[in-house]
Amino acid sequence: MFNISIIIPTYNRKSFLIHAINSVLNQTYQNLELIIIDDGSSDKTENIIKKKYPKIKFYKQKNKGVSAARNKGIKMASCKWIAFLDSDDRWHPRKLENQINYLLTHPRYKICHTDEIWIRKGIRINQHKKHKKHGGHIFDKCLDLCRISPSSVIIHKDIFNKVGLFNEKLPVCEDYDLWLRIAEKFPVLYLDEKLTIKYGGHLNQLSKKYWGMDRFRIIALENIIKKNFLLKKNKLLVKKILKKKINIYLQGLKKRNKKKEIIYYENKVKKYD
Repeated sequence: MFNISIIIPTYNRKSFLIHAINSVLNQTYQNLELIIIDDGSSDKTENIIKKKYPKIKFYKQKNKGVSAARNKGIKMASCKWIAFLDSDDRWHPRKLENQINYLLTHPRYKICHTDEIWIRKGIRINQHKKHKKHGGHIFDKCLDLCRISPSSVIIHKDIFNKVGLFNEKLPVCEDYDLWLRIAEKFPVLYLDEKLTIKYGGHLNQLSKKYWGMDRFRIIALENIIKKNFLLKKNKLLVKKILKKKINIYLQGLKKRNKKKEIIYYENKVKKYD
């Protein structure tokens, strides 16, 4: 029997959050607990949730970021399997049921993700080829960009014991960082069904808040090299992608005439030659 803890981190998204919660409560699979981690909202999220959903586990913390919120949820979770849902996303009603049935037929896997539908400003958009999802040993495919959506994943707690939790020092790309650490050690099961619905284009998306997202991917790549546990072939791949991302970020710095940062990142390129 699969018992699943679903963790929804949220910050000032009360209007989106209601839809996310309802998409969990309307699942055909119901052996679950739902945990809401409010990362210091000021929009009365707590009042609304406690009044409308009194049985849901709710915890409010000081604003520490999405990684800290997810990590708190993981520590609070009573189940061995964890699923994440961002507060601005939703699930297909059969998402958990289909995913769990797939895991049952592939018992060696401890992480599974699904395909997704993208909605931007109310309009469904097509994903590019570079966003194609994969399964198996996908470490090499996770290096260029984030290949797994947090809202699509089901993951066993054993994995966190082996690779650690979300990096709370990263304000964004924290999922990219975690998937790298996981994919280097574990095969990933992919269910090719559009069971996760991602909504974007709104103003409080984290991806809109930070310019130069590659600088956070650079940190993640450098961290995984420092761990010194990579296979030789993987280390070469990481260094290749790392140099590429540093050069891309350098181009943006030069356009903005950021002289000190340019020198800093030019030295990084030399380091990985």
